[in-house]
This record gives sequence, structure tokens and C-alpha cells, in this order.
Amino acid sequence: MEFISNAMILSFSILLLLPSASYSLYQKPENHIKTAIFVIGSFEMGPGSIATKTFENIKFPKGHVGIKSFDAELVDQEGNSIPSYETYLHHWFAIKYHQNITMSPNPKLRRPEDAFFQRNEGTCNGGILPHYWGFGVESRGTTSKIPDPFAIEQGNPTKIKNGYEEKWLLNIMVIDTRGAQDKKACTQCRCDQMNLPKDFYNVTRDIHNQKLTTNYKGGLFCCQDNLQCKQIEGFQGSRRMVSLRYKISWVDWNIYQIPVKVYILDSTDKVRSNGSKILHDCLAEYTIPATGGGGDSPHVQKANIPMEKGGYLIYGTAHMHSGVVNATLYGQDGRTLCTSTPKYGTGKEAGNEKGYLIGMSVCYPQPGSIKIHDGEILTLESRYKNEFRTGAMGHFYIYLAEELPQ
Repeated sequence: MEFISNAMILSFSILLLLPSASYSLYQKPENHIKTAIFVIGSFEMGPGSIATKTFENIKFPKGHVGIKSFDAELVDQEGNSIPSYETYLHHWFAIKYHQNITMSPNPKLRRPEDAFFQRNEGTCNGGILPHYWGFGVESRGTTSKIPDPFAIEQGNPTKIKNGYEEKWLLNIMVIDTRGAQDKKACTQCRCDQMNLPKDFYNVTRDIHNQKLTTNYKGGLFCCQDNLQCKQIEGFQGSRRMVSLRYKISWVDWNIYQIPVKVYILDSTDKVRSNGSKILHDCLAEYTIPATGGGGDSPHVQKANIPMEKGGYLIYGTAHMHSGVVNATLYGQDGRTLCTSTPKYGTGKEAGNEKGYLIGMSVCYPQPGSIKIHDGEILTLESRYKNEFRTGAMGHFYIYLAEELPQ
């Protein structure tokens, strides 16, 4: 059975079983909070190469736990942080799934019901954006920490079907920009900057499983595994092993923890109705067209998103790409719920690369001060510099609690 496909970064509807390898560096308790660092994958990359990988059954805290944070970055074979101007972390997504304990190791003998996603509470359709954690080039400077006594509950045995076990996978996309003719275009997955197969447009399907047309100028589909950014003639560079290092902090679940639900919203969400049923059509990415001169006003991508269930806002931030101006989530009455703003680097060291997005700000409202009501229509606006850009993303992460500390 296939259970995530090569296009899972968009559709996430099928999972492609790939071998995974991870190991724990250490585990250190800090008061009641436990922390572990893991390294997963070890894949070779050379100048201009693109790697899109899925690693299933990754290391994750066992038992009934509350996750307090989940952070990740790219490292080389010595464990050194890799700067973004050499190797660009387009995204990493941590996705939960349940797997039948009797599932055959032979893919040909697997059934569709042997494994299935347990997505977040977000509004996107089908398998779009089902992950719980995940950022991109901004990862090192964007915190995922949740304040006490709140946590993301995982491993609750009452929510795992009998005969199944809860597991996690990581999907990542990495772009080596060393020697690229146009680094910026390479990180935006511009199709004309890639060495695409001659039959690319004849065999590639879009997010709706329709034949990709030549009007598609760039994005996830042009950054497939083993493709190559066009190189400066004569450039020579070494190949190296690359891994994703991730750090998880958690507590054992008890009556003192208050669960938050994870919602990932998308500024491309095209909401429509079919009678009383609300339908969502998230695209996960979009193109900002050329305007002839740009201008000072940013390009705004906007979605009005009805929330079936609400709660108290505990955490908010955005996943976006370089060129971002900000992203803002508004309530139905126009009040600002959270604005996430970028931080750009000024140096050469990893985590402070000049001109690169190195972090997005996080909102931590006083618990109880901001409540999203059941059925409320939220407005999400993602803003970028008004210039041609492919593969732009405007994902907004919010954690909502249904109750507050007594």
C-alpha cells in the first residue's frame, strides 16, 4: 500500500513508504519538562540538488504526553548547522498517522485501512496541510514553545483505535543553492531555473490531479526529488551528507495539563458552500504576478475562513518565505487576533544569514484575553513584497484552548 506520494507536500493524501533512520543524541529532564534531540535521515546533496524526502516512524515521545515544543534545523555530517545561503530548508512538516499493528511489510499486501492520517483541526480540504508542526528557512528563529499549563496532547490511548498504534513521519524539502545561476529563483522553485525532464508537463499532475500546464511557472511541483537548479558554468563544489535535527520538549500527561488544538489556516483557502455544508479549497502555495514596477504597497493574499469550533487563542504565528512583509489574522468584527512579522538576517553565520528570512514573530496573548467564537469567520491576510514570486506560502498556525486554568 502506498500511503504518501511524491506530491504529498501538496496533497498529503497518500503515504509513500520510505526507509527512515533516526537516532537520539540525548534526553535531559528539566523540572517536569523532558527534552530530547534526534537526528533523522542522512542523504547526499551536491551543488544545485533538490531533495524531497519522507521519513516515517520517526522517534517521538512514547505514551500519553503533552508536547510543549517541536523545533528543527538542517545539519551536516559533523552536526554543524548549515547556513541557508548554501542549503535552503524549504519546509519540514511533522505528520501524525495511525498504523495497523498487523500491517504487512510487503507494500503489495497492504490495505487502505492499514494506515491513515490523523490531521490537525485546521479547515483545509482533504489531506492539505495536515501536519502539527513545521516551518522552513525561518525555523531557527521561530519558537514553537507553548506556555504552561497548556500542551498539545498526543498518545491518548482512548483516541487510538484498537489494533492500531500512533506514529509520526517527517516530510522535508531541501534545496542546495551552491553554484546556482539564480539563488533566489532556485529557492522559489522557478520552473525555468530547473533542469526539468522533457516530458515534465505531460506527466505531472497538479493539486487537483489535473495535468499541469505550462502556465505553472514555479512552486512545489518544480522542486521534486533529484531535480537540479541550473548551475553557473564551470562551478565546482563538494557533495555532503545532510540531516534534519529536531528537538522535542514534553511533559507526561496529567490533570494539570490543559490541551490546545492545532489549527493551520491557509490564505489561499477558497471557501464556498454546498447547501449547508462549507467546502474549503486550499492550494498551499500561490504565485505573485509581475506588476511591471512593483511599488511600495505589498501584495495581499486574503481568505475569509469560517471556524466551526472556536476557543481561547494561546499561540499564533505564520509560515511564509523570504520577501514576506507580515501575516495578520483578524476576527469577524475586524479586531486583530495576531500579526506575525519577519526577521531578516544581517550576518554570515547559520541562523543570521544576510537577506534571508530567519524568523517569524509569535503571539502569546494573555490566556482568556482573545476568544474565537464557534462559527466565527476569520480573515487571514498574507503580505509579500509586490514582485514576481513563485511558490509563496501564507500558512497561519493557531493553538486554541477550550478551557482556561482555574
